[in-house]
Amino acid sequence: MAEVRFKAVGKTFGQVKAVRDFFLDIADGEFIVLVGPSGCGKSTLLRLAAGLEEISSGEIYIGDRLVNDVHPSARDVAMVFQNYALYPQMTVYQNMSFCLEMRRVSQNQIKDKVRGAARLLGLEHLLERKPRQLSGGQRQRVALGRAIVRNPRVFLFDEPLSNLDAKLRIAMRAELLDLHQRLKTTTIYVTHDQLEAMTMGDRIVVLKDGVMQQADSPQHVYDHPVNMFVAGFIGAPAMNFLDCEIMGEKGEFRASTANAEFKLPRDKAAKAEAYLGRRAVLGLRPEHIDDAAGGRQVEPGSTFKGSVWVVEPVGSEKIVHVRCGEDVIVARLDPYVTCRPGDMTEFRIRSEHLHLFDQESGLTIF
Repeated sequence: MAEVRFKAVGKTFGQVKAVRDFFLDIADGEFIVLVGPSGCGKSTLLRLAAGLEEISSGEIYIGDRLVNDVHPSARDVAMVFQNYALYPQMTVYQNMSFCLEMRRVSQNQIKDKVRGAARLLGLEHLLERKPRQLSGGQRQRVALGRAIVRNPRVFLFDEPLSNLDAKLRIAMRAELLDLHQRLKTTTIYVTHDQLEAMTMGDRIVVLKDGVMQQADSPQHVYDHPVNMFVAGFIGAPAMNFLDCEIMGEKGEFRASTANAEFKLPRDKAAKAEAYLGRRAVLGLRPEHIDDAAGGRQVEPGSTFKGSVWVVEPVGSEKIVHVRCGEDVIVARLDPYVTCRPGDMTEFRIRSEHLHLFDQESGLTIF
């Protein structure tokens, strides 16, 4: 195992800057997830670490070794690809043993390593089959097995679950986490799926246009996003954003939107006061909105009224799209809440979970 360090790493393709001034220290045995939309540079960073792309600027270290000019085969990393990259003419055993044979490892060692990995991944009964005889999940396990037998210092995963169906992806996420807990190998995992990132990473690194936006634990990124991009990308459904003006006095401040006023938390008064009389952007996650009906007491400044536009029942909850003037606010409600398109309904917000962003820079105020 080894720590991995990116120091001021940059990568350009012609005039396109795919990665810009990227710094990151990954601890020995840590599971890091690089997440962001397509084209943000996450797969490029993985390929730079693997040596499949030449670095344009900066330095990459694996352990104490600078690997900028080290051949991929000598970096002691193993990469698992999105499309599995299995040899179709070879059996599962041959696919898993091929890299060891290229290293001229003895046949007895190869046999022990392959069968050990097969036991770990539940592939013992499939060793004589060829890839076309396997399901998507089984092929992914073979690709994992091929990486495991190398006993690398670092695992690199490039969207390995994106070709699987939803149910199998959930199962494979659990298997990958269990595998990491047993092997304790430093892992860099790339995905565009923020749910994968949140459930798998010790830390997640959010990227946009080749620039790191935030790197922290999944919960901290969710609770304390550094800007509107991170706040909108992490969480499903995405955070609601409402243009507002900050109003109030004597420690009592409100965010006034075109169609509602929301009382801001008292413990954020100092930060809100700095924006008094100025425009800002209010952020509210759908899961922090409740139905205000049912006779429950609600605090003034914590509700809004709107016309139900779309209702999406998904079993465990209802996703409700509400028109509030020109704004559309999405709420995640209890599945037994009664609401239909066209209903004029009152909703309660949990004020302690409100976020506020600078309108010009997009940076978080609180």
